[in-house]
Amino acid sequence: MLQRRISFVLGLVMLAAIALPAIAQDTTKQPSAAQQAQQQKMKDCNAQASAKGLKGDDRQKFMSTCLSGSASAPPAKMTQQEKMTACNKEASAKGLKGDDRQKFMSTCLSGSTK
Repeated sequence: MLQRRISFVLGLVMLAAIALPAIAQDTTKQPSAAQQAQQQKMKDCNAQASAKGLKGDDRQKFMSTCLSGSASAPPAKMTQQEKMTACNKEASAKGLKGDDRQKFMSTCLSGSTK
């Protein structure tokens, strides 16, 4: 009787040792490049909408336009100060520093595409 219990417990331990690595594997999928690009575009457009202080229908309209078109540069009707604020927030959202930030700011403020 004792041997059966020991055999049973050993069998469970062996089963757990075999199954544990399979369970512990990371099964999350990384987003594709297209999905990552869309996520970044959404972050950028959101930062621009926040910089402009848009709310409600105006924000929704802006986000729709921004996401369907080029979100790399602020809209042309923004004042220079609004462009600076929007580009700065976008650069911060992207975590840019040093030369990369300077290049991005120059491109963003000029209204050029990336």
